[in-house]
Amino acid sequence: MICLLLNMRLIVRFLFWVFGWKIDKHTPLGVSKCVIVMGPHTSNWDFVLGKMAFISYGVKAKYLIKKELFVFPLGYLFKWMGGIPVDRSQRNNLTQRAKELFDQSETLYLVFTPEGTRRYNANWKKGFYYIAQASKVPIYIAYVDYKKKVGGFHSLFEPTGDSDKDINEIKKILSKFAGRFPDQGIRSN
Repeated sequence: MICLLLNMRLIVRFLFWVFGWKIDKHTPLGVSKCVIVMGPHTSNWDFVLGKMAFISYGVKAKYLIKKELFVFPLGYLFKWMGGIPVDRSQRNNLTQRAKELFDQSETLYLVFTPEGTRRYNANWKKGFYYIAQASKVPIYIAYVDYKKKVGGFHSLFEPTGDSDKDINEIKKILSKFAGRFPDQGIRSN
């Protein structure tokens, strides 16, 4: 299994090199549990690049994905890649469910794209923030920058309790990076 992981990391690094991409040298090492906020999210390719970057880092990230996508054969693929099915048609206490996941796990990196869409959205979903607070875990900011062909982990962010202020701070950081479709990216307030 370790041999397979090492081979995957080498393959991913080779692919990034072939396509001219670089991975940021920041790593989440030393942090065993965190919420990861990824942005800007303007293309389905963001997931592919992000997943490859996590493999390169050796991070097994988990993702909340709408349950409708967990149909045969994609369901097996999504679960293998770290997908956790979520029923968005009914109000469920996702914050509590995510907190329980953090409580039950020794290591957990839970990834969110708070824009909630691949188009520009000034009103981010705040669930990632409430999950980080309830679970008492930090937020790690991750990014993709198509213009410079670089991505990865940017910095660790400790929530202060002021969600609006903190989210604006995260937006300010992520607004510096260009998505695949820059006009749909993040804008700082």
